[in-house]
Amino acid sequence: MEPRRRERRVIAIAGAAALVAVGLNIAFSAVTAHRRRKRRELPGFTAQVNLSAAEIKKIADRIISKSKETYDSVAAVPLDKVSFANVVVPLAELDALQFPLVQACVLPRMVSPSEDVRKASAEAEKLLDSHFVLCRQREDVYRVIKAFTVKGERIGPEATRFLHSLVKEFERNGVKLSQSKRKEMEKLKSHMDALNLKYLQNLNDFTKFLLLGEDELAGMPFEFLKDLEKADGKFKVPLTSYHVTPILEHCKVGSTRKQIAVAYGQKGGKDNLAILENLVQLRHKFARLLGYTNYADFAIEPRMPRTSRKVLEFLEEMSEQLSDVANRELSILKDLKIKEEGNALFGMEDLLYYIKRAEEFKVDLDIGEIKQYFPVSLVISGMLKMFQDLFALRFDEIKDVEVWHDTVRVFSVWDASSSDLLGYFFLDIFAREGKYTHTCVVTLQNGCLCSNGARKVPAAVILSQCPKELDGNSALLRFPEVVRLFHEFSHVVHHVSNRATFSRFSGLRLEGDFTEIPSLLLENWCYESISLKMMSGFHQDITKSITSEACQSLKRRRDLFTGLKMKQEILLCLVDQIIHSSEDVDIDDLIKDLHPKVMLGIPLLEGTSPASCFPRIAFGYDAVCYSYIWSEVFAADLFVSKFKDDLLNQHAGLRFRNKVLALGGSKDPLEIITDYLGREPSLQPFIQSRTRNSL
Repeated sequence: MEPRRRERRVIAIAGAAALVAVGLNIAFSAVTAHRRRKRRELPGFTAQVNLSAAEIKKIADRIISKSKETYDSVAAVPLDKVSFANVVVPLAELDALQFPLVQACVLPRMVSPSEDVRKASAEAEKLLDSHFVLCRQREDVYRVIKAFTVKGERIGPEATRFLHSLVKEFERNGVKLSQSKRKEMEKLKSHMDALNLKYLQNLNDFTKFLLLGEDELAGMPFEFLKDLEKADGKFKVPLTSYHVTPILEHCKVGSTRKQIAVAYGQKGGKDNLAILENLVQLRHKFARLLGYTNYADFAIEPRMPRTSRKVLEFLEEMSEQLSDVANRELSILKDLKIKEEGNALFGMEDLLYYIKRAEEFKVDLDIGEIKQYFPVSLVISGMLKMFQDLFALRFDEIKDVEVWHDTVRVFSVWDASSSDLLGYFFLDIFAREGKYTHTCVVTLQNGCLCSNGARKVPAAVILSQCPKELDGNSALLRFPEVVRLFHEFSHVVHHVSNRATFSRFSGLRLEGDFTEIPSLLLENWCYESISLKMMSGFHQDITKSITSEACQSLKRRRDLFTGLKMKQEILLCLVDQIIHSSEDVDIDDLIKDLHPKVMLGIPLLEGTSPASCFPRIAFGYDAVCYSYIWSEVFAADLFVSKFKDDLLNQHAGLRFRNKVLALGGSKDPLEIITDYLGREPSLQPFIQSRTRNSL
């Protein structure tokens, strides 16, 4: 997945002639020719990956300058002379040819060892981002594009989809608005951005703590307690998720758990609740300005469900389908609480603790021991082999290629049967100072077909923070880190498998819900013995892979109490969807009403305000919190229907690569998945497969 929404925003907009992009490449090559001659070149790959601060600034300036020139030339096309050749082709080709240049400027912010280079990259990103927003508001260019759509020239289905996406992109950025309305829109965006930051700042600035005695923290591990400061003979417990979650999971004292849960649930306070209510109203106003009924419909229009109504129906059906199993799960937890604490009411503060207690009874698993079976080098080699075997691919490591750090490895990707070059990926997985701190994938170049018939191949970087080798021994990964790395590498395979004609439809430039489906599908291999054994081996004797029993325990641990866990997520998604699809909703009252209905009678903790400390609603996932659940459901259907009974069936893997991954965004994603399944996707495979072992 691209690193969060902020990173996703810097994507070169289609909008100029191929000649200009070639000019950019020529100008750029003069800057870096001295370095390229010393290193091996990669066929079909034009992105540069090791720029200086000065080079980044020059390229960013040139991108903007030439982009302006070509937008002017497109805008100058007479409306009665518009054609596929002078409107669509130039827009598409610049998108393909300019994108690697943009990524060459913005990638160093995340990976460069040089602070000066990272700073120059961040400045270039901001500059380019602002420029592309202005490009998407060029009314003169939009007028030419619209004239071509009206002309009715016959073009292919993918070109039609490309044209439609261009029109929508301009319209969603306010190009049809009057100047006064556009200024109003910009003021609304600035106001919303400021409120977003204030909401997050309030959470980050929250420094309150509780003083608790040792007896009040009964059950907490010594390692947890020894790191806490003391004051007046008591432990000083900061109200951060890093401290709160372990207490809710391990503390035996019910009153302490409740005290901690209530205090943490008040984190943002009335200030953040007021900010969120204000934000929601501004979002609705913003959406109505652009012609939408509400903000949710604006946010969801370019995604798979298309409408807020569809999302609400999906969430409500999911909640209903999970109710029976969730009720049975809750009965188990209530019985555990009665045995341990007597006949006390079961509250939200008890959920994590008794799920953890139930896991101890139901799952025989030592997480510390499991880690010893996942040396970094073995996980990587096993993961690469599995993807090659499943999808009929061949990965060849390439030496002496220009990279930004000597620990980065570069691979070419080939079709195993035809020996066609499909793309490249860069592995930058070891921790170092100044590097982006999360595991993610960044695209360097999109795959597409150029007008001269040549194919530009996709390329991507996978970033992570794996520990380095120590005294010649490979460092070990925790199991969640293995899953995360596997998930992100699935995005790499998705990206390099792309065979779409247009760069805009490359594997990681898709509708958000669709982008995650292949990776969530492939996460299932992390919980199956045959594939886990390929990626594991005891660190002192790698011939001893993880046991089948341990694999089964990891899967059982994932699935335990799925009903209740999903119900919690659905509750928050419903709140997000309702407030963004309806006017004048009292958010606190809504949560108080919904909570016992969704959570099977468990009331909201008195005095808490979840909306005041729920950053996903405030920033980044507003009106689209549903997306992860949606993608999980589709992924489960694909897994159960096509892969579950034969995990390493290359025929099934190759069919998935050709029928789903290769298409990218060139067709409607729901149509792609429906065609692949031979029917409409269903909730039932997720419900049945994930709740079978939930008790």
